This record gives sequence, C-alpha cells and structure tokens, in this order.
Amino acid sequence: MDDPQTSALLRELVLRLLPAGSPFSPDAALRYSRRLLSSRLLSPSSLPADETSLSDSIKRQLALSGRTSAALVFSDLLHKLSMLSGPGSLRQRPALLLLLKSLSDHPASCVLPSLPLPISKKTAVQSTAGGVGGVLMLSKDPDNIREIALREYSDLAIEDAEIDEQTLVRDVLYAAQGIDGRFVRFDPRSDGYDLPETMRVPRSMRTMVRRLCELGWLFKKVRGFVSENMGQLAAAEVGTVAQAFCSALQDELSDYYKLLAVLESQALNPIPSTGSSSGDLRNYLSLRRLAVWLAEPMVRMRLMAVLVDGCKDLRGGAMAGAIHGHAQHGDPLVQEFMGRLLRRVCSPLFEMVRSWVLEGELEDLFSEFFILSQPVKAESLWREGYRIQTSMLPSFISQTLAQRILRTGKSINFLRVCCEDNGWADAAAEAAAHVGTTTRRGGLGYGETDALEALVVEAAKRIDRHLMDVIHKRYRFKDHCLAIKRYLLLGQGDFVQYLMDIVGPELSGPANTISSFQLAGLLETAIRASNAQYDDRDILDRLKVKMMEHGDGDRGWDVFSLEYDAMVPLDTVFTASVMKKYLRIFNYLWKLKRVEHALIRVWKTMKPNCIASCIFAKEGMGVKVQFVSVLRRCQVLWNEMNHFVTNFQYYIMFEVLEVSWARFSEEMDVTKDMDGLLAAHEKYLSSIMEKSLLGERSQGIVRTLFALFDLILRFRSHAEMWFERIYELQIRGRGKSRSKAKDEFSKTNSWLEGGRKAMMQLAGEFIQKMGEDLDKIAAEYTSSLAVFISQLPMQQHVDLKFLLFRLDFTEYYSQLYPTK
Repeated sequence: MDDPQTSALLRELVLRLLPAGSPFSPDAALRYSRRLLSSRLLSPSSLPADETSLSDSIKRQLALSGRTSAALVFSDLLHKLSMLSGPGSLRQRPALLLLLKSLSDHPASCVLPSLPLPISKKTAVQSTAGGVGGVLMLSKDPDNIREIALREYSDLAIEDAEIDEQTLVRDVLYAAQGIDGRFVRFDPRSDGYDLPETMRVPRSMRTMVRRLCELGWLFKKVRGFVSENMGQLAAAEVGTVAQAFCSALQDELSDYYKLLAVLESQALNPIPSTGSSSGDLRNYLSLRRLAVWLAEPMVRMRLMAVLVDGCKDLRGGAMAGAIHGHAQHGDPLVQEFMGRLLRRVCSPLFEMVRSWVLEGELEDLFSEFFILSQPVKAESLWREGYRIQTSMLPSFISQTLAQRILRTGKSINFLRVCCEDNGWADAAAEAAAHVGTTTRRGGLGYGETDALEALVVEAAKRIDRHLMDVIHKRYRFKDHCLAIKRYLLLGQGDFVQYLMDIVGPELSGPANTISSFQLAGLLETAIRASNAQYDDRDILDRLKVKMMEHGDGDRGWDVFSLEYDAMVPLDTVFTASVMKKYLRIFNYLWKLKRVEHALIRVWKTMKPNCIASCIFAKEGMGVKVQFVSVLRRCQVLWNEMNHFVTNFQYYIMFEVLEVSWARFSEEMDVTKDMDGLLAAHEKYLSSIMEKSLLGERSQGIVRTLFALFDLILRFRSHAEMWFERIYELQIRGRGKSRSKAKDEFSKTNSWLEGGRKAMMQLAGEFIQKMGEDLDKIAAEYTSSLAVFISQLPMQQHVDLKFLLFRLDFTEYYSQLYPTK
C-alpha cells in the first residue's frame, strides 16, 4: 500500500465505485478500503496456491453458471496476458485473479456503498485495549486492524437481523425438547424445525439454527417411539425386550434432559458484544457454543433415531439382533453407547437363555425367544415339542450354539415329563459351578457370549450324559431294540419256526374267520416252547398279535403280524411311523419265512422215500417213464426255488440284519445325546429298508420278488394237490387188489372204474396234466427270476451286488440270460 502507483489506482477505484451524493467522504472510504485490504480476514490456507488453480476455479465457476463462452474468452485473455513480457507486464497475476474473483463473488455495488464510516483512531485504540474476550486473533496484528474489521462486520450483521442471537438460542433449546419456540417452530411441510422464510436473519445464522434443530426432530422421533410403546404396555402388546429397549432410551433421554437444563441456565446469561469487557464471558451461550455442547448428544440422538426406525416392527431376538448390527462401529463413542444400550436390551433375552438351559423353563409370554414351544403328546415332545424360530435368533448367537441351547432345554423337559427324573437339577448346578457362572437371575449379559457358550456346552454335556444313563440303564433301551430284532425281525429262529408251525393251519383259512384271541394263545405257546421263555417278562408282555385290515378273499397269512408295545419314554424313538416301518419289514420277512416253510413242506411230500413205493413206479413202462420224468422236473424246479430262497434269506438275515445291528450297536454305545441316538436308530432302520429292497427306489424289483414268492407258493399248492392225488390212487389201487368183493364201491369210484387198465389210463392223463401245469409254473418262475436278476445291478445300494454274486456265483444265470 506504500507504493504511490498502487495508492493512486486504489483511489481511482474508490472514486469510480462511490456513488454521487454518498454520505461517505472519498478520503474516509479510501482509508477504510486500505484497512480492509491490509487485513487478513481470509485465511491463506483457504486461498488457491497458484495461478493455475485460480484460473481453473474461475473457469469452473463460469461454466457452472452457464457462461461457457465467457469461460473460453477468459482462458484466451489469460493466455495472452501470460505471454506479455518486459515493460508493462504483470508480475503478480495470481493476486489480480484473486481480486477479480472476489469482486465477482461480492459485487461492489452491494458492498462498498453500504459500508459504514470507519470509527476514529481513538475509539479503535480504546477498544483494542479493553476488548480481549470474545475476539479470535487470526494472526499477529499489533494495530488491531483485523479486530476492528471483525467488530464492524459483527455490528453490521446484528443490525441486519430482526432477532438477536440469545433469543434464537432459547428457541433452539425449546426445539431440542420438541417444543415450538417463539420464532423456531415445527413445519409439517418440511418435517422439521425452522425459522420463517420471511424473517430477515443472516444466512450463516439460519444455517446454524437448522443444523441444531435437527436434534429436536430426532428427539421427537425417539420420544414418540417410547411413548407409543409405553402406551401399549397396559394392553400387553409390548414384549420384554422392547420394554427394556424403551427403558434404556428413556434413561438416555433423562441424561439429555439434564444437559438441556444446564444449557438453559447458561442461556439466561447475556451474550457479550464484540470487544465487550463487562460480565462473565465464560458462561454465556451462543449458537456456536451451543453447537459444541450438542455435538455429542447429536451423535447419540441420531443413533437412537436410526435404531428406532430399524426396530419399529421387530420384537424379541430379532430386535436385539438388529440393534447388535449397529454396534459394529469403529467410533469409540458409538461402541460405548451401543454396549451400554445392548446390556439393557439383551438382559431379558439372556435371562430366557439361562432359565431354559439350567431349569428347562420357557418364560416367553410375548413369543420373543428364538425357541418356540407347542403343545404335543408326551411321545412327540422331543421331536415336535420345541423348535428354533429362526426369525427370532439374534445375530450374536450362532446357529450351532442355538442348537445346543435347544437340545439342553429339551433334555431337561424330556427327563422331567417323560422320564419323571429330577437328576438334571444336580447336573445343571454342577455345570454352572464348573464354568464359574451363577444360577441366579442376571448372571449373564450382553458381551459375555464366550461365558454363555461355555455354560451351554458344559450344561449340555452333563445333562445329555444323565439322559443317556437314564435311557440305557433305567429304561433298558438296548434290550428293547434287541427284543424287536429277535421277534419283529424274526431273529429268534426256534421261536419263529415253532410259531409258523402252530399258526399255519389257522392262517390258511379266510381272514374274517380267524380269532385274534386264539392267535394270542398260540403266540404264548410258541414263547413257552422256545428259548424266548427265558427273556424278561416285561419284554415278552409287550409282544402282541396284530391283525391288519383285510378285504374279501384275504387269507390269514396276509393279515397276521406281530407288534411291540413301546411305552413312554421309548416311544420317542419307536414312534408310530417307525413302528409302521418295522411292521412292513416284519410282513416282508414273514412272507419270506412262509415261502421257506412251504418249500420244506413240499420236500417232505416229494422226498424219494415217500414216493419209492408208488404204484406208478412198478407199473408199465409208459406210465413209469412219464411219472419219473415229471417227478424229476418237479425236483429240479424245487431245487432252483430252494437255491434262490436260501441265498436270499441268508443275505437278509446276515448281510442285512446282523451287519446293520452290529453298526447300530456300536453307534448306540458311543452316542452322547438324544439326537445322536435318534439319528443312529433312523440310520439303522433306513439301512434295513434299503438293503432289503423296501426303499422308494426299489419298488419295481420288489414287485418282481413278490411275484417269485407267489409262484413258489403256487408251486407248493399244486405239489400238495398232485401228490395228494397220487397217494389217493396208490391207496385205492392197493384197496382193489385186497378186496374184489366190493363191487358197489368199484362202480361208484371214478378212479377204479373199468379195472386196473382204466385206472392207469386216468393216471397217465393226470400225470400229463401235472407235467403241463409244472411246465407253466417253471416257465413263469424262470421268466420272473430272469427279470429279478437283471434288475439287481441297477439298484443303488452296493450290498445288493453281493446278493447277485450269491445267486449267480457259478454264472449259470448270466450264461442262461445274457444281457443285451
């Protein structure tokens, strides 16, 4: 400013901008302009550092305002200016660009003419000497030029505003409590607190008020959520987790109220003017000071509003999980606040877990817990009584931990309801003592997930161990499984053979004529006549005869079965559906035993020592050769049938039942919980079904197998009829030679009419018909057996390949029925 040329240019600029008739003298305006240009109101850090940055900023501003052509002209002029050198060139082009940009942002016609006259030097010196507080020194300024300029700007802003700052502070504090102030009111259209648009207030002050009033909008949302839920508390519509959440929010609002009370007391102190030395300058409250005070409450209130929006339609574990999701934050303030809030919110949830794991009690009146109970019968308690409600599982509890929590409580309830046992209480107390956790209420809380998991794991281990001891020792689970294997799966050979012998005549009749009471008596007889009589009486009393539903034409063999009465708590394993599978396996094995029994009866009928004395073997060569040929074919067919049934029965009894039982017995001994026991038994039963061709994927081959069984039974029926006729002919032929006097009997008997020659002729016809029937049965059996053997390799289970090997170990059938 000491350069005469610069002073002259500045004077000329002031004279050009100062309108005619202005109350300001040119000299006064020139001094004021020099003071402004000498001050450092603009921080150097906020100014662009070089000419390039300034030019880019100006061009960007022109382009954004829609003056693209002006931006191009400016770029061309700046390029020409930079090309000048020598006398007349500019050395401080950045300063010139900055001046031009500043004049563009604040036109002189709006600023300079309204500038007040500068105060006298004396007043400035007095103000500098006395005004220490309230003025922020930007840089070293021994002449206090900056301070004077700031005070003048502040006075100008105050004169331009309709209301003072202290009034706005009070209104902002009212708005922070959700109350309309004198000027700051809630505007439903903008959904927020704001000053009227018609009120003349500096832009910076209006912006500050809007920013601070956001706290009131957030407060109103949080308080509305709390009030709404507390209003529904009497109607029992708000769960315990939501109640805890509202209580925690209410406590936070109480601390917020205390802060506002302190701020309201400070707002009563007047705000000193710039440079004022009167009064206490530390306890007044301006908008900027209020922004500092409310910065941390704003963060907390904003976080509470976010939680309120996220938890509006949630309850229980879902609400706790949603709040926990916001706790994963890097800000220590947010972490501390969310930890404090979650300890309150999760308290009911952790209490439910503690009560369920240690006492088996489900205290969930509002369906908030992630374990859901439903009323069922005692036999369905374990499988259907309790389940995990995934929608209520909080994110800080893993699925594995939730399954353990579910199983532990189920074990306690199963022991208490089904086993009538109270030993679980000692096991739960020992588990709590082992991990160092109290069994009283409030012993667990949020942030103690490791302690919770340790308690659940230890309690589950001890309670499951006690449950397994009760099931195996008190209720003898393995003995009952063995009894089912021996009687329903026909593992007790002497019992099964004797039972089939004594009930066979009864079961050969129509099903609707058979008495179940008589069959029950025969069952008891079979028990007493076999080694089954040495079994425990409790097991034998559970074995009963069951007659299935039958239709017209059904025989006793088709509806007879045995059942095993598994009472509580064993019916948890042997459910109705499981016993249906056992019944299906029994009928399957019973039919196999019946076929084996039928072949034995046929052998007894057609064995060589029984037919050696037959008259057909001693008569003419024609009948003898014909009879021997049919008898030989009958024995060959019997051998084929017996080979198939013997090997198939061996496969079922040893490679299926015994192997499956051995594996199940091993798994039964090592399993540690009820779920493992149920899984092992289900695997055992499924293995039997699949290997025995009773699975869903074996329906086609099992139909072929039953067709083979029917052909064998049909062969037995025809064989009995054939040899009964043969024995009748033999007896009557001998009777004719012994008593020729009985002419009347000879005339009426069709077999002996016409003498011995006629009888031989009829016998030849009968043997021929017998051969034809035998060939038909043999053809059907051969065809069905070929289909069965061709279907075996297509089965999924690997053990069925061993069955094929046993049936065709000489590769006879492979050569007889080559695969195409």
